[in-house]
Amino acid sequence: MNTISKLTLITSISLFSLAALVCANDHPAASVGANEALAKLQEGNTRFATSTVSAGKPNAAKRTETAQAQHPFAIILGCADSRTSPEIVFDQNIGDLFVSRTAGNLVDDHALGSIEYAVAHLGARLIVVLGHQRCGAVEAAMASDTAPGHVQSLVRDIQPAVKAAKGKQGDATDLTIAENARLMAAKIRSQASLGELAKEVRIISAVY
Repeated sequence: MNTISKLTLITSISLFSLAALVCANDHPAASVGANEALAKLQEGNTRFATSTVSAGKPNAAKRTETAQAQHPFAIILGCADSRTSPEIVFDQNIGDLFVSRTAGNLVDDHALGSIEYAVAHLGARLIVVLGHQRCGAVEAAMASDTAPGHVQSLVRDIQPAVKAAKGKQGDATDLTIAENARLMAAKIRSQASLGELAKEVRIISAVY
């Protein structure tokens, strides 16, 4: 994480700073459009970055509103790092974000299934893969292509980013973190089964 507490959202055209069972009234209609969702995330991140203390969340009204159904406006695939909670980083309340987190913000079958569910049943149309500076999983993959136990699966799946960033100008770790987020976003684009809703969905990578 950097001390500025801002995000870099990476898309193919520009660079921006910055659970439950299916309920009866869950539906595939968009909760908000992808571009509007991105604007809400950027506004929330600005509040987070510029405020000394965040406003209290959640509140009784929001708990009541979301008790029977959820309609999050964005899907965040983030790292399990304890310092990178998307709800806090984007200054959002319960019910606003559909979050999946693994070390290294990696995409597997479980993550893809979660994303497909949120698009098809909850109305989310923006997917953000959220990497972050000083990511321990990325640093481990850069240090070695082997690791003990199931950590090996993390190191293995981050290796393509390590290779893609090698030789590029700039900080090697930061470059690998950004590349890993970009590759995971690309994996979602190529492997997620979104059907006709795919044309409404925007998928981007971000670095915190």
